[in-house]
Amino acid sequence: MPRKKKNEKSRSEEFKLDGAEIINKIQELIHQGNIRRIIIKNEDGKTLIEIPLILGLVGAALAPVLAAVGAIGALVAKLSIVVEKTEE
Repeated sequence: MPRKKKNEKSRSEEFKLDGAEIINKIQELIHQGNIRRIIIKNEDGKTLIEIPLILGLVGAALAPVLAAVGAIGALVAKLSIVVEKTEE
């Protein structure tokens, strides 16, 4: 997990989505660039997958992660994405 710098603040956002929308939303969030971690939960609040994002995790390295997220999205109708962002 990336280490937090002293002047960085962390905040969380939560999005509620249908399973089919999850891949597009995650790709959109990753392109923002200030994401530290993405947590995907089912509608009961149980964590299904936790994805720590580190610098340099782009392109082909994300393909297996997105495939796993897509499989989860196909199986679960309603999901929540919790996004931890850093701010300086």
